[in-house]
Amino acid sequence: MTGPEAPATVTVLGLGAMGHAIATAFVNGGHRVTVWNRSPGKADRLVARGAREAATAAEAVRASGLVVVCLLDQAASRDVLRPLAADLRGRVLADLSSDVPQRAREAAAWAADEGIDYLDGTIVVNVPMVGADDALVLYGGPRSAFERHESTLRSLGGATTYLGEDHALPAAYDVAVLDYFWTSMAGLVHAFALARAEGIAAADLAPHLLGNGGLLTSLIPAMAADIDAGTYPGDADNLVMDAAGVEHVLHAAAAHGLDVAVLLGVDAMARRAIALGHGAAGWTATVEAVRRPT
Repeated sequence: MTGPEAPATVTVLGLGAMGHAIATAFVNGGHRVTVWNRSPGKADRLVARGAREAATAAEAVRASGLVVVCLLDQAASRDVLRPLAADLRGRVLADLSSDVPQRAREAAAWAADEGIDYLDGTIVVNVPMVGADDALVLYGGPRSAFERHESTLRSLGGATTYLGEDHALPAAYDVAVLDYFWTSMAGLVHAFALARAEGIAAADLAPHLLGNGGLLTSLIPAMAADIDAGTYPGDADNLVMDAAGVEHVLHAAAAHGLDVAVLLGVDAMARRAIALGHGAAGWTATVEAVRRPT
């Protein structure tokens, strides 16, 4: 990606796989990049390309107006950043460490108490995509802090998006997207296992899953609209019929001795929604069971 006309100074704290990709994207954007990592040896390739390695985290922070941190989680960020509060004042701190919304709020409260301009963010792509034109990076926090460094931050992704003043919004979007991804991945692996138990190779099943996956994707906009409206039409199918289909899959998997924990959860969710009076509604009505798990 092309950086802004005037290169900015930016510091990256943490050079794990994602942190290294972040620093690389800033270097590619033409910025003056300072890096620091707790363990040595992670910065060699970046230094060879023009980045500067700081001896301490405090030295790295003092080098730039924008400080980006990417560590394992907010706990790791806290351990590194809290001793640096005085050095961080007057700069913008953007934490791209993955974590949950509550911890983003806690980090924002600490930053506010210390007088630090703080952005919380999340990178919604995998490591190889960082810096690509379609890479999505989400930010929450003071608009003024985001706008001050927006052109620099866009080096990390062309789809960089500011969500609003609430620091927790990026983490909230992230966990929701990951919820969809990991439960879908669990279903995918389980489908392969069930097919294999019936003598069907995973490669033979794959084309049929692709078609079904496209159907699932096509349902997202309508389901989102129904959930926002609180209406769950059952014109095409209904929960009673859907629950019977789930039960068939559950019995087939159990007959082969497969782990059925995920399927039991799906079945229980559908049965709770029916018990709540949504038997004639569509599958989207199971959201009511998710909201009331007992």
